[in-house]
Amino acid sequence: MSRTPEHRVELRRAAPRGIGVLLGLFVGIDVAVAGQASDADPPPNIVIVFTDDQGWGDLSCYGSTDIPTPNIDRLAAEGMRFTDFYVSQPVCSASRASLLTGCYPNRLGISGALAPSARHGLDPDETTIAEVVKPLGYATACFGKWHLGHLQPFLPTRQGFDEYEGIPYSNDMWPGHPESPKAWPRLPWYGPDGPIEFIDDLDDQQMITRRLTDLSVNFVNRNADRPFLLYVPHSMPHVPLAVGPEFRQSSMYGPYADVIKEIDWSVGAIVEALEEQGVLDRTIFIFASDNGPWINYGDHAGTTGGLREGKGTTFEGGVRVPFVVRYPPVVPAGTTCETPCMTIDVLPTIVELTNAAPPARKIDGRSILAQFRGTPGADPPHEALFFWYRKDELQAMRMGRWKLHFPHAYRSLEGRPPGNNGRPAKYTYGVRIGPALFDLVEDPGELENVAAAHPEVVARMRELAASARTELGDSLSKVDGLEIRRPMRVE
Repeated sequence: MSRTPEHRVELRRAAPRGIGVLLGLFVGIDVAVAGQASDADPPPNIVIVFTDDQGWGDLSCYGSTDIPTPNIDRLAAEGMRFTDFYVSQPVCSASRASLLTGCYPNRLGISGALAPSARHGLDPDETTIAEVVKPLGYATACFGKWHLGHLQPFLPTRQGFDEYEGIPYSNDMWPGHPESPKAWPRLPWYGPDGPIEFIDDLDDQQMITRRLTDLSVNFVNRNADRPFLLYVPHSMPHVPLAVGPEFRQSSMYGPYADVIKEIDWSVGAIVEALEEQGVLDRTIFIFASDNGPWINYGDHAGTTGGLREGKGTTFEGGVRVPFVVRYPPVVPAGTTCETPCMTIDVLPTIVELTNAAPPARKIDGRSILAQFRGTPGADPPHEALFFWYRKDELQAMRMGRWKLHFPHAYRSLEGRPPGNNGRPAKYTYGVRIGPALFDLVEDPGELENVAAAHPEVVARMRELAASARTELGDSLSKVDGLEIRRPMRVE
């Protein structure tokens, strides 16, 4: 760095669940119970590892036979694996905004992936997970890819994080981009207040995962005597793939598997630091991905485990992601949750686990503490989950076992050979779908439209969608949402 001032795995089917609530503000904080912070116990530490473009089928605990991930598998064996966990949008910035705020991204005025030319970002008036826990005395750090605004008002240190190092946006937004190299500036490495170095080649990129890991381990070691929140949004396995020397050609399955092995090592190093400090079992450890794999990169992309399409679509391959949580006081070891949940639910769950005050502004997530506990017969947190994409297009929704796609155009790789050696294949654009209803229990690959056989299901889902449009808009229906908050812009 230069310094400056289809492999396919068996698809697990989701069991149907009951009906809960739609959108709305998380409001309830109950009295302290097992696993929640009380006056007698310190609040739990929180570690969130968030990978970039990692597919649902890329972990051995999710069925992959190509990529060994023993450290993430350990989290699943000692905690819970979610089979039907979702991101709010199948793209970087929007997905990260939801995780950190508990809101659908269009409520925040965030969509797509922010470019280096963007003049807006996550509004400082929004409340992040870090800002939720800081009043409780938490030390907070973000090490990795931010992608919620690279200008100073939007940096992590202005959003509740005490410490920050990493890249401000995706690692392909640089002159090494395979399709548009002249469109991008040099890729900066940020410190707390802005750029401190530049990443100029793949030799620089190959050290990113180790560097983020070292920062994370150091943070754990420095803050083990107080509660802390550590957020590690890895830049990998987003292309261009880069892997440290210790993991290069360590797999029989190419550079993508090498990168996943290094991420798994990173998880193991953080877990080891927590163990050495004696705080592992009072740490909520979450592992997830920001969206599905970028499948047109072929051998440089991950797998969906048999789900349809990938990143950049609202099919299951784009929005269903791995999600593993370990927290022994609450989460039963070796368990699986099949209830549909989403990243918007992480913040309100942390609120409930720590007895923190919820955000003053309305959010969309609901606590999934009952799911964490494996409570028999627990109601799902949402009657329906909604998937907006592009510029506020409400493209799809899930209700129980059902997935409904509204009429929209999407990009598809079906019938085309994937790319190789870091060069992407071309998508077919303008492919249309909808209205189309899929039974995800019987048809997780979204292949058979059963709308005609279930008109009552379609009617109910359309009713719920109409309410969601009124609240948060839908450019496909030319509906302006009544509750959208516009983000700050820097002119």
